[in-house]
Amino acid sequence: MRLPFTAFSTSRRSLQHIAEVIETATTEYLAQCLEPEDLSFPVMPAFGSWVKAMDEESGNKVYGVVYHATTSPIDSVHRARALGLSLEELREQQPQIFAMLKTEFRVAIVGFELASEGNGSQPQRGKIYQYIPPRPPQIHQAVYECQPEEIVDFSQELDFLRTLLDVSHAPVDALVAAAIREIYKLRTLDRAWLIEAGRTVSILLKDDYDRLRVILKQIHP
Repeated sequence: MRLPFTAFSTSRRSLQHIAEVIETATTEYLAQCLEPEDLSFPVMPAFGSWVKAMDEESGNKVYGVVYHATTSPIDSVHRARALGLSLEELREQQPQIFAMLKTEFRVAIVGFELASEGNGSQPQRGKIYQYIPPRPPQIHQAVYECQPEEIVDFSQELDFLRTLLDVSHAPVDALVAAAIREIYKLRTLDRAWLIEAGRTVSILLKDDYDRLRVILKQIHP
């Protein structure tokens, strides 16, 4: 049976609210995409894209980078099979297909933002830390796409690159390159920032010139 996400009203859900935490750990979490209202598959977040989730107990905003995503049947016993139909034909002839699949993604936690203590009508940002938070987001907490300004603010420092290079069971070189490319684009092609990011990666990799060359080649726009 499919998880009853659509049993709740989605009219007040923001467009950035894309998923819900279904498994959590100190350094990462697994999220399941929320079902769209129409007959379509949930949008799989891009490799290296930035997401956030709230630890409601502490109020911390936990930032992370998507490093793995899958779409698979809800039923773990039966595999999906090829039907030879277009998406439009699936909607017309096999609409139940869309209720039989789930999209999940894993997120590497790279830092957090303290709950804001600002007063007044103007929202204020909390202090940002680029290390693992005291606790990860909890089960059933909402997962959001990060706003561009949040990613730009977070990337003022580059300590998160060390965390990404230490992610297990992931193509970390490609992950680092993808995360840097995304930030570089959001920073409107800030060349000085890109050079500093490349210098930081070179320091972290020390004398591993082969890996450095691969990452730099993937970063170069």
